[in-house]
Amino acid sequence: MSYLEKILDGETVEWKPLDEYADYEQPTKYLVNSNNYNDNFQTPVLTAGKTFILGYTDETHGINEASKKPVIIFDDFTTANKWVDFDFKAKSSAMKMITSKDESKASLKYIYYWLNTLPSDLGDGDHKRQWISNYAKKLIPIPCPNNPKKSLETQQKIVAILDSFTELTAELTAELTAELTARKLQYSYYREKLLICEESKVEWKTLREVGEIKRGVAFTKKQAVFGKFPVVANAAEPISFHNEFNRNGEFIVVARSGANAGLISYWNQELFLTDAFSIHPNDSILNTKFAFYFLKKHQREIHLMKEGSGVPHVRASDFEIYKIPILPLEEQERIVSILDKFDILTNSISEGLPKEIELRKKQYEYYRDMLLTFKQPNV
Repeated sequence: MSYLEKILDGETVEWKPLDEYADYEQPTKYLVNSNNYNDNFQTPVLTAGKTFILGYTDETHGINEASKKPVIIFDDFTTANKWVDFDFKAKSSAMKMITSKDESKASLKYIYYWLNTLPSDLGDGDHKRQWISNYAKKLIPIPCPNNPKKSLETQQKIVAILDSFTELTAELTAELTAELTARKLQYSYYREKLLICEESKVEWKTLREVGEIKRGVAFTKKQAVFGKFPVVANAAEPISFHNEFNRNGEFIVVARSGANAGLISYWNQELFLTDAFSIHPNDSILNTKFAFYFLKKHQREIHLMKEGSGVPHVRASDFEIYKIPILPLEEQERIVSILDKFDILTNSISEGLPKEIELRKKQYEYYRDMLLTFKQPNV
């Protein structure tokens, strides 16, 4: 706050209705006519939501030249917004273009940063147009509005700091993502090398020969009585929790149906299995974790076993004759030990990446809110 006081340099801040400083424009003349998008086309088609860039169009008319005059795109129903400083076309009439009424008095980038400090005050089922009915009348802090030159300088100082934080956060995210990608490629390389078995040099057995395959029981979320045991179906994450379990110990789960048919996951706990198969290898012949890594490597092949109209599914009769190499147990354990280390490293980075990004995001939001938090008089 002392830093903010230095920026203000004794100047006062007044709270003004946003529509005194910001204007909006309907997107009518910028709407795209065709959804024939192609990455080889030049002009992006935007929404204000998470997707942001829907695709690229070859249309050459009705382009908003934001590269010359940046805008804020604002979803009039959800209040989602984005800063845009490149040419674009719009997808929906629900998206407004917000501009500064007078850039010599109010920096549009300052308005953008301030908009994103506002908590969402949408109620459930609130479908009204938000800009005119709500946001246009919100009070925005304007430093010394009676001295436009000083006011703009102050706004620009705040914007410069927040721009730096935005750029720093983007750079850090890119570095962490690149690190994760490199580790995943390294892990994939070693997994491929370690699990390549020449058919003539090892014994191959079907899954039915080296273990027991059990099908989960029919079950719906509504049948679950809340408890501590995960309910696992056709995904690697639990769909709910139940007060009973029907699998325990170490085993492999293969999703049976739907888009994830053939998805392989490893478990070593008590759980309730439903729309999936569980594989329980004979541990005197086959290391469960080794079987998991081998099947995971061939997951795509298993996925393509799915059959049937409507909801495709993997049939047990097809899956149980799938062959797996039987190496000496000592060799299986050696391979598992190496792949476990890579798996832990990759997952720790995977888990650490979103945490680190979230921390940087919170840090950014903290400084943004500090730089845009002014004492508001009683209204």
